[in-house]
Amino acid sequence: MADTTYASPIAGLPAQIALHTGRAVFTEAYAVIPHGVMRDIVTSYFPHWQDTRGWIIARPMTGFSETFSQYVMEVSPGGGSDRPEPDAGAEGVLFVVEGEASVTIADKAHTLKPGGYAFLPPGTQWTLFNKGASPVRFHWIRKRYEVVDGIDIPRPFVANEQDEPINWMPGTNSTWGTTRFVDPADVRHDMHVNIVTLEPGAVIPFEETHVMEHGLYVLEGKAVYRLNRDWVEVEAGDFMWLRAFCPQACYAGPARFRYLLYKDVNRHPRLAL
Repeated sequence: MADTTYASPIAGLPAQIALHTGRAVFTEAYAVIPHGVMRDIVTSYFPHWQDTRGWIIARPMTGFSETFSQYVMEVSPGGGSDRPEPDAGAEGVLFVVEGEASVTIADKAHTLKPGGYAFLPPGTQWTLFNKGASPVRFHWIRKRYEVVDGIDIPRPFVANEQDEPINWMPGTNSTWGTTRFVDPADVRHDMHVNIVTLEPGAVIPFEETHVMEHGLYVLEGKAVYRLNRDWVEVEAGDFMWLRAFCPQACYAGPARFRYLLYKDVNRHPRLAL
């Protein structure tokens, strides 16, 4: 794999002379949270986490995306939690973009470096601490797991995206592909958190319009992304949040364009709101 970079919030505060020319928008079908508005003033703090803050960039909302929440967490040296997940029914994915996280899952210790990935089924006992000298930043995606009679709950696992292959889409000459951490046909899993890569100039050549909700955090590069009726420029550090059936397409920019992708999968839609 080519040299890989991982964007994360720039934090701080803009200068008083900064112009209001940001790209933040919240519509009936999608939202864009650009990296320039992920500042200190919009961080949150959490019970049972020490020396830790986070940018909550998605949460369930009636009439919008309803299945998941997504945070960018920042753990200072010495910080972390031995009681991180308050909901025994929640599953989670951790994806590290900066620093090294010391994670224990079911009493087994792991060190997650940039690109490190952990899947945490509901009911998993886990901890996370920063034992280094610099901050750790990671995505934490949480979803209420949908139990199905006769289907086992998947087991926890850890990986690193730099050790995983890119599955290139047919007919794209290896320019548009997905790094998958879970087999798409494994119906034990009711969410996928993958990495999508588009090489310079690659496209998603049609308006995808389907039932999955989406969260897309741009890790690297820039693109023009189709969201519902609009073409929107996005770049590293931006986040896009799409309702079910929001049309989407993409033209990648002059460098590799990569994003961390959440979507809900492998379950029947609920028949009541």
